[in-house]
Amino acid sequence: MTIILKNKHSLKIDSFKFKCCVGKKGISRKKVEGDKKTPKGIFGLEKLYYRNDRIKKPFTKLKCIKITKNIGWCNNVKDKTNYNKLINTKKKSIHEKLCRKDFKYDLLIPIKYNWKKRIPGKGSCIFLHLTKTYKPTAGCIALSKKDFLIMLRLINKKTKIKIC
Repeated sequence: MTIILKNKHSLKIDSFKFKCCVGKKGISRKKVEGDKKTPKGIFGLEKLYYRNDRIKKPFTKLKCIKITKNIGWCNNVKDKTNYNKLINTKKKSIHEKLCRKDFKYDLLIPIKYNWKKRIPGKGSCIFLHLTKTYKPTAGCIALSKKDFLIMLRLINKKTKIKIC
């Protein structure tokens, strides 16, 4: 199964179409850290991370990980070992907090962009996450909670996302 992002505003999975939003500066093959662009290409999906203090574990075929206060996603271009990986926030590395005050990361799935041979500076923290307003993101793809929960029922660990 493949999730297809054909334009900045719609995500298609089988016969389902979902409204979404992408990076503020659009979609690009030349993604770099902090450029507010969503990377173009075909990528795998990671596990589902969720805030169990705000939402019960959703139904999905993906492996699920509870978001706690001591985990983050490394976006430090100087940290070659941990760049674009889940880390314990007790490490001194710069990171994206996953346990946020807002709702955006109550549900999130990392997109496997810059994944196998991570290149610091090529881009990190590219997630599928939640939105209420559909305002452009920093490079992620965001959906409403209702649509995200439907998507979770349709996808599995072999699902790919094609960003056109």
